[in-house]
Amino acid sequence: MPVNPAISSAESSSESSSEPSSESTSSSPGESLAEAPIIISANTSASSGIDALAPVFALAAEDFEAVNHLIPRQLTSDVNLVEDIGRYIVESGGKRLRPLLVLLGARLCGYQGQAHIRLAAIIEFLHTATLLHDDVVDQSELRRGRTTANTVWGNAPSVLVGDFLYSRAFQLMVELDSMDIMAILSDATNTIAEGEVLQLASIGDCEMGEAQYMEVIRCKTALLFQAATHTAAVLASDDGEEIRTLRDFGLHFGLAYQLVDDWLDYAGDVEAMGKNVGDDLAEGKLTLPLIHALAHTQGSDARVITSAIAAKSADRLDEVLRIVQASGAMDYTRQAAYTQRTLAMDCLGNLPDNEHRDALHTLADFCVDRIR
Repeated sequence: MPVNPAISSAESSSESSSEPSSESTSSSPGESLAEAPIIISANTSASSGIDALAPVFALAAEDFEAVNHLIPRQLTSDVNLVEDIGRYIVESGGKRLRPLLVLLGARLCGYQGQAHIRLAAIIEFLHTATLLHDDVVDQSELRRGRTTANTVWGNAPSVLVGDFLYSRAFQLMVELDSMDIMAILSDATNTIAEGEVLQLASIGDCEMGEAQYMEVIRCKTALLFQAATHTAAVLASDDGEEIRTLRDFGLHFGLAYQLVDDWLDYAGDVEAMGKNVGDDLAEGKLTLPLIHALAHTQGSDARVITSAIAAKSADRLDEVLRIVQASGAMDYTRQAAYTQRTLAMDCLGNLPDNEHRDALHTLADFCVDRIR
């Protein structure tokens, strides 16, 4: 069954929004201030392949600086381990695309307030919480080229600090005083959790098809991208069509992003991924490259893949890579990512023509340009 390029989002909450109040990024009474801000702007070195985004981050530089100062204030805790793990994972790098989408989306819609700063921090906290939990579930040892928190501190502290970040994100949501945004983000986090469970239940299942795979990546990855652009639009605009268009841009962007990540896992590019090649195979996960390869492979080659998935082993990774390449799965996955990028680009044509829309266009290009 081919990838459905027009995959739709889950039922969204009301598109209307009450006018948000202007938010200050200062801490609340009794809230201690960390000694130095956590810098969450992306690594734009040439080796990371993200240097093309430097102008985009420059456009949002002032807003990012405000987010940088807000995050450490919200990571404070009477429990030192919470701060240690929280800072470790937040400072571990990454492209910070989700908070960037919030900042750009709000400004694209003409927003002049400050509440989008808090919203960007909320999205970053939610994402960071999912990373802590994912690494425990996947028993990952490397994330963004750095040792994972669960490897350094253990599983229990990582899970509990992930819970802390979730709860802190919801405290910040309350401060936004928008039931529409609260509804979108609470629905999104619930669906993300369901997506993680769906993926866990699919481990080792060589009968998994493309439709189920697309639902997994919609839930566990694309939904937070969608929530970032959706809530930014709700915060900034009362135009229902504008809100729906930005929401859909986030969905297709997120699908394209995950498809490229799954392509990279079989492209052998550790630097581009920041994790070990073949991690998905070693975890028994079927992603689109393997699903397509299994559907177009027979005999001993098919048995190589199924046995590797059943054993949750990357010992025969070289053989699996050869089979995946020969089946045309890499080209197929690449084209699926391009399709989602095109759908995201189509959404932009219906949004205000300004430099922030151009920045989203650049982000969509970057998303698939990671395929070399």
